[in-house]
Amino acid sequence: MKKQALILLLLLMGGLTSMACTSAIISGSKTKSGRPLLWKHRDTGCLDNRVELIKGHDGCYEFVALFDATDPSDTAAWTGFNEKGFAIMNTASYNLNDDDVPEKDMDKEGVVMKLALEHCVTVEDFEKLLHQLPKPMGVEANFGVIDAKGNGAYFETGNYTYTKYDLADAPDGVLVRTNFSHSGRPDDGMGYVRYGNAKHLLNPHIQAGDFEPWMFTEEFSRSFYHSLLGKDFTHSDEEWLVDQDFIPRRISTASIVIEGVSQGEPAALTTMWIALGYPPCAETFAARLGVAGGVPEVLKGTGDDNHSVQCDIVRARHAEVFSIKRGNGKHYLNLNKLYNKEGTGYCQQLVKKNLEMYKRENDRRESLKMRLKSK
Repeated sequence: MKKQALILLLLLMGGLTSMACTSAIISGSKTKSGRPLLWKHRDTGCLDNRVELIKGHDGCYEFVALFDATDPSDTAAWTGFNEKGFAIMNTASYNLNDDDVPEKDMDKEGVVMKLALEHCVTVEDFEKLLHQLPKPMGVEANFGVIDAKGNGAYFETGNYTYTKYDLADAPDGVLVRTNFSHSGRPDDGMGYVRYGNAKHLLNPHIQAGDFEPWMFTEEFSRSFYHSLLGKDFTHSDEEWLVDQDFIPRRISTASIVIEGVSQGEPAALTTMWIALGYPPCAETFAARLGVAGGVPEVLKGTGDDNHSVQCDIVRARHAEVFSIKRGNGKHYLNLNKLYNKEGTGYCQQLVKKNLEMYKRENDRRESLKMRLKSK
């Protein structure tokens, strides 16, 4: 099947709602390793997520991506990277489109990202793909991409046009997006407080130029800093919080950081760090391509319901944090289940474990790097 026909066919298939998210792209000039980072803290109505390795076929690249459990055909990828070191994610935008495209023809962001993972090598390739897609594209999103050359960009994309924000033009080497687009209608859209949260949390590391992947999964996605109130509730004595405008939300289903490669490194070193499920209650794992067991089995969909074992474990913890079922109880979170004076909260226990995992996997990557260099 020709590429144009394939694109049209996939876009005609049903889309899946992308909901919200908090995200960032970090230049290699601002990281300790010199490798760029792509971060997506996912918020969605589909709480059952999984991670899959999709084999290359018919001219398509092999890739690893996040999928909904309710998408057994792997139609829509919500974050991922491929064998060429190209990586992509998105956040939903709500201030770009102003048209009459029917709702049933929208929510194609995940379909577009799967196409990109199958066919793109560079940021420029993704831009070409946006030109090739039939219009209207059925999207309203901020697509974030990086490649193995160290390039990165956001493409604020509506049904007919897009605006590119190149990472190379960012004065501080960092781009942040939530659920509004900078090129869209002013003061419209969503996620302004979360945008402020992210900017506040990232700023000290922008100044120091010391970003590392663990900061995103273990700090930013487990932080209850609120920029509008100017208060960090994370280690406060509060027992209950209203679940409103923090980076982690009741509908948060993953925190994923894709660590690219620095100049001269092989694309095979690209690593996807994954806290699957509600991030404050989640263990973190690493996934790579081209190595045995590159995607941990506990992250993959299994059984009749296509659920990830790990996501189910974290969902059970999530139920303890959001334990009130009557009335408006779902809007209140029990912070003591995450952080407490006894040090037994899920965040307090899991972060220690996850940091050990980061060390092990970084050591494995260095060993892989040496093996690849010796070939």
